[in-house]
Amino acid sequence: MNRFSVIYQYKGQYHHVGRHTLDEAKATLDTIANSGTRKAIGIYDDKTELFSWEPNRQGQYDQSPIETQGRLGEQIIHIAQALRRRDMNWRGEFQRPSLFA
Repeated sequence: MNRFSVIYQYKGQYHHVGRHTLDEAKATLDTIANSGTRKAIGIYDDKTELFSWEPNRQGQYDQSPIETQGRLGEQIIHIAQALRRRDMNWRGEFQRPSLFA
């Protein structure tokens, strides 16, 4: 599993792209930020469980009251972990339905 997840929004839903290194994650974040169709949110580090906001969002985050920062931080980390958990459990192959399906 990739250590870093680049979190972005597309059509109002959160998505992520896994990357092995921070440099790869930063390059992907820049690409997404310049795409025009997707909103870059930031990079989640699974090893440290920390989140780095996209530079424009970091400024907004820094100006927010401490209570808001805590709430936003918890929300985005929860989203990142849920996306990673979902993808860990996903199987790309079709299986025959069981008798009890």
